[in-house]
Amino acid sequence: MVQAGLERRKPLIKTTRPDRNDVVRVTFVLPEDEPPGAVSVVGDFNDWNPFAHPLRRRANGTRSTAVSVPASSTLRFRYLAEGGVWFDDETAESRDSLGVFITL
Repeated sequence: MVQAGLERRKPLIKTTRPDRNDVVRVTFVLPEDEPPGAVSVVGDFNDWNPFAHPLRRRANGTRSTAVSVPASSTLRFRYLAEGGVWFDDETAESRDSLGVFITL
């Protein structure tokens, strides 16, 4: 859940087609300043480690990070913002009590 009063534009998740090794690259993208401060994507693909995939600022006004996972994977994840604020991807089609997930 997004912290009260914290407005966000729609985040983006981009995926590639499987490569010859049947690996998909998943890129997590958020606006540069919403929410303010550092943000990481945390999920089962990185053992829920908040230091494994911080989003980095890009020249196009966004911040992003990418992971490579086997095709046909299901990724469970949440975002962790500065100050210990957890939030879900509001554009994700699948959600349960543990957060959001995407199936590749």
